Amino acid sequence: MPAELRKRLVELLRWIDPGPAASHLVSDVSGWWRDPEVLAALGPALVEPFRAARPTVVVAPAVTGLLVGPLAATALGVGFVPAHKPGDGRLPAGPLTWAQSPPDFRGRRVDLAVRERHLGPGDRVLVVDDWVATGAQVRALYDICAARGAEPVGTAAVAVDCPPETATELRVRGLLTAADLEN
Repeated sequence: MPAELRKRLVELLRWIDPGPAASHLVSDVSGWWRDPEVLAALGPALVEPFRAARPTVVVAPAVTGLLVGPLAATALGVGFVPAHKPGDGRLPAGPLTWAQSPPDFRGRRVDLAVRERHLGPGDRVLVVDDWVATGAQVRALYDICAARGAEPVGTAAVAVDCPPETATELRVRGLLTAADLEN
């Protein structure tokens, strides 16, 4: 990954204090989406470590994964499949394959679903998201892949903040680590 992209990603991230009831700062990555040079470079940078695995499709979870997923799919020249969450107002019609994540960094379990007709045997799936903190949603997406007969080849993320053993197990590769983003 070009050093300039890494530098810009760090510069454009903001940490926000959501108020006295919050136990931690919240990341604001909206600056990433506003910068056209960052947008142009993200897709190719995310997929580079996985090109040799020859993914046939990119899957990404709602909400912010729906921004980086298509960038990665375009860079690979493959299709994109969104993973929906109940209550996001966008559940597609037709049969869905669901999985529930283990507890995430907030202790909540997240339900994810993909449209069955868009993922199946023979698919080599690259999971893409903006941030991987615990790997919980990645695990749910890998469960969906297994249920559909698809093979996950790994996960690309802009920022990786999960334990190293989780990143190794789930084949997570990131452009930035938590240490890069310490304020």
